[in-house]
Amino acid sequence: MNVAIIGCGYVGSVVAQSWQQNQAFIVTATTTTPERVTALQTIAQRVVVLQGNDLEGLKTILKNQDVVLLSVGAKGVNTYEETYLQTARNLVSVLKQTPSVQQLIYTSSNSVYGEQNGALVDEETPVAPTTPSGKILNETEQELLSATSEILRVCVLRLGGIYGPNRELVKIYSRIAGTTRPGNGKEPANWIHLDDITAAIEFARHHRLQGIYNLVDDDNLTNGEVSDRVCEMHNLPKVTWDSSLSSKRAYNAKISNKKIKDAGYKLIHPQMIFS
Repeated sequence: MNVAIIGCGYVGSVVAQSWQQNQAFIVTATTTTPERVTALQTIAQRVVVLQGNDLEGLKTILKNQDVVLLSVGAKGVNTYEETYLQTARNLVSVLKQTPSVQQLIYTSSNSVYGEQNGALVDEETPVAPTTPSGKILNETEQELLSATSEILRVCVLRLGGIYGPNRELVKIYSRIAGTTRPGNGKEPANWIHLDDITAAIEFARHHRLQGIYNLVDDDNLTNGEVSDRVCEMHNLPKVTWDSSLSSKRAYNAKISNKKIKDAGYKLIHPQMIFS
């Protein structure tokens, strides 16, 4: 099976390594950073430097591929449209000319839900992104889902906050330990471990999932509860919340993971790892 990973950052590189270990797979990995080619050659049979606006490059990459994982990451708010939406439009254009591709998997974000006042939401809930970046992510999802056909299945995984090796919770929360933050800290936290992202992508590939699936763990903790627990465990000063100021968080919703579990996916880390 030929599999292409467009965007080999924190998530994509781990998926590449996992797929390469399966001797039935031939992995093509892309990066926008030439300096990363040597490292990626250890986890993929083929590595290509590619920008999302390179139509001819995409055609070459996708030729004879069976599965495509799109796992790009913007390098700043100003690059969201170019990184996500423009890449998606070009990818859809090329996919129409590439009948070998039977599945596209895209790692999106829970931030598309926007302001839901902390309510429980699922994949049927109308999204209400509150930021320009959230709106671009929503448009990207719609663009990719529009490519669905009798041949091509498109799976969108809406990820919670990502943590794992080299991105542990203590590294993330130590940046705000002892500070005063806007809001009351009561927004649902919605995290997911890298192990589960990798496994869920493989689950989506193996079962040829179609449509949108949320991917978060089972812990229904608030942002304040997570920061308190991290600070207690690592002897850091706790965060103070100032409810007179509005939160800067991009979304406020409790994310349901029922759909992907009903499909048969079993979480590796149903509860958060604080150590």
